[in-house]
Amino acid sequence: MADTTSVADAAAATAPFRVKIVTRDEIAGCPAWAASFADLRKDHRYYEILEDTLRERVEYRYFAIIDRAGCLHAVQPFFLLDQDILEGLGAQWQPLLARIRGVVPGFLKMRTLMVGCFAGEGHLAGSSTVPSGKIAEILCGEIVTLARSCRAQLIVLKEFPARYRPVLDCFVRRGFARAPSMPMTALNIEHDDFDAYMQNALPRSARWQLRKKFKATDGETIALTVTDDARDAVDEIYPLYLQVFDRSKFRFEKLTADYLRRLGSDMKDKVRFFIWRRGGKVIAFSLCMVEGDSLFWEYVGLDYAVALDLHLYYYTIRDMMNWAIANGYRWLRSTGLSYEPKFRMRHDLDPLDLYVRLRSPLPNAIFRLLLPWIVPARYDKTLRKFANYREVW
Repeated sequence: MADTTSVADAAAATAPFRVKIVTRDEIAGCPAWAASFADLRKDHRYYEILEDTLRERVEYRYFAIIDRAGCLHAVQPFFLLDQDILEGLGAQWQPLLARIRGVVPGFLKMRTLMVGCFAGEGHLAGSSTVPSGKIAEILCGEIVTLARSCRAQLIVLKEFPARYRPVLDCFVRRGFARAPSMPMTALNIEHDDFDAYMQNALPRSARWQLRKKFKATDGETIALTVTDDARDAVDEIYPLYLQVFDRSKFRFEKLTADYLRRLGSDMKDKVRFFIWRRGGKVIAFSLCMVEGDSLFWEYVGLDYAVALDLHLYYYTIRDMMNWAIANGYRWLRSTGLSYEPKFRMRHDLDPLDLYVRLRSPLPNAIFRLLLPWIVPARYDKTLRKFANYREVW
């Protein structure tokens, strides 16, 4: 029987494309990188901002798709970090997990290679010469070997939209398990304004609840500013982001003030900051991005000294929707979490998928069965209320 390593090496040698791990310096100025994700709100500039401003616990790298002549055709970002694969377990499992880790602190925490975006959903790279489907085929054939070279025990394709499922099925055939991440949401806003949306899309009870909340700001003077550059206000808005981050049940990437500054300086065409002031003081902000006919609600900051009494969460949504409608957008799309108010406002779920495998085949066979039971989406009861919940799985 032929040596499997020799067969793999021979196949790689004759393949039209190969994958090379590179740093950002090695792709700087390359047209293929400059064109990456150009049609998306988070284009190559966004990935560069992440690498420059969100550096805690993470190493950024890139898969360069190269032909036999050494020409670069496409670039797929990935990153490396130490991942707790049990962080999504339900609360009932936490006491047992705490006892185990009291004895074995590193239990099921492992170095992980994640394909995609550190702060956002993942997308496949592609170009006129190598479409995204071909990128998937190339990567799935080499990614285990590439993970070994990075000393990664776990491989994850992080939060890819459900539309990629047909293309990414090649990973499932090679031992990956697909499971849901916490989904985004989408709300159609093809109405004349927010009041028309309430009248046309919401039941009477929901309209009554919203109007009751809005009465909390009667007599208040709250001014909204919308800008593509909030550098002058970062010292005011960043502490409000931290207030929301510190209260969150699930904590993902932690933004920095420099991240907000760089978005304003480098991505004015795709970023919108909504800033609300009361008596000259910032009491809320939302970081949004634009893509096609959609306004994406990415991050929020609230001053909890007044936010709950004034129901600022709903107040800010009303302002954002009115602005989006007036500017021709048809959809308000939001990142995950805070699902209860989104359910009441008739959002649909916009599923995101994880594709996961352990590098070692034998443990991976067991892990594939375990994965659907350890993802946070399984334990969020609000998600099950959405009409399209089945699409998440």
